Amino acid sequence: MKIATFNINGIKARVNALSDWLDEAQPDVALLQEIKSVDEAFPREIFEDKGYNVETHGQKSFNGVAILSKLPLEDVRRGLPGDDSDEQARWIEATVVGDKQAIRLCGLYLPNGNPVELQDDGSPLPGGKYDFKLRWMDRLYARAQDLLAEEMPCLMAGDYNIIPQAEDARRPEAWIEDALFRPESRAAFRRILNLGFTEAFRARVQGPGQYSFWDYQAGSWNRDDGIRIDHFLLSPQCADLLRDCRIDKEIRGREKPSDHVPVWVELDA
Repeated sequence: MKIATFNINGIKARVNALSDWLDEAQPDVALLQEIKSVDEAFPREIFEDKGYNVETHGQKSFNGVAILSKLPLEDVRRGLPGDDSDEQARWIEATVVGDKQAIRLCGLYLPNGNPVELQDDGSPLPGGKYDFKLRWMDRLYARAQDLLAEEMPCLMAGDYNIIPQAEDARRPEAWIEDALFRPESRAAFRRILNLGFTEAFRARVQGPGQYSFWDYQAGSWNRDDGIRIDHFLLSPQCADLLRDCRIDKEIRGREKPSDHVPVWVELDA
């Protein structure tokens, strides 16, 4: 089973690029972020014609996540539990049924968190964007605990807006005060990993120079000035099924690309 995550940065702008990549890569499942579309406006017919079941959790102009699956989807849920006042469309999950195994899939678009607003004591300013990011990660931690308790193979994949280690940035010094690389952000990420999740890419590929995002500004792509912020976290039962995990880097060099590229895992499921 091939499962991909792809922040497409707007379905309207990227529908042709996404369609072409799906034809080439042939993932069984694609978890999408930043569709930037309400559910009714998502061009589902294009993907249904390719054999995909389509589930969306959209929002006008911002955020939005979706699942495209050639395999049956069951028990679709939208929204990360833990805050009924949170109206941002950043989480979708479903069970996908493969030939050998059912997998619980969670697609996420974690808040960016910038600008980082701090109080005099260095703690996040309540109500600020960085505070919202860290509180969202607390909710993610709680959901991760519940998923593990179910003892079903599961994964949480998407744009985490987290640079886990210095080697995951071409110029880590440029990100020291950024919400993606601040110690509180990375600690919250490690806290989730330490529950027993496997970061799929680093389980298969070691070393620097591996990125999934290049900013549109300042020639970042041409200088390979990237960061790795799109991740797969696998439960122990899911990690046992891992065959491979790769980044489709070349997609970034195509016409009208997203600033992210697809990352995919192959599971024995």
